[in-house]
Amino acid sequence: MQRNPVPCQFVAALDSIVGKWKPMILYHLLQGKPLRFNELRRLLPDITQRMLTLHLRELEEEELVKRVIYPQIPPKVEYSITEYGMSLSPILEVLHQWGASHVERKRLKEENNEQTETH
Repeated sequence: MQRNPVPCQFVAALDSIVGKWKPMILYHLLQGKPLRFNELRRLLPDITQRMLTLHLRELEEEELVKRVIYPQIPPKVEYSITEYGMSLSPILEVLHQWGASHVERKRLKEENNEQTETH
């Protein structure tokens, strides 16, 4: 059986934005203000420097994030969302809303389970 050399569009889309940190990086950059590396690290306190670097490079390769290096000492680098990256805004907003509903649903389920166990 021959495999299709062109990946499914759904898989291609997910490959660009899936991961523990990529959606959060994109979310913060979608707020409109360019951010420096350490600003992003402060916004994502559990991410390692290595993972942030890796994900920023991948997002830059996908042309979702732009890196600007200012010629000064000490070096200044800022990351911002590209116009192409902004096209993810409605998708991430819906995902955020679904996540909030999902968390609430899980909370209610746990609450119901606790009430059932005490009776």
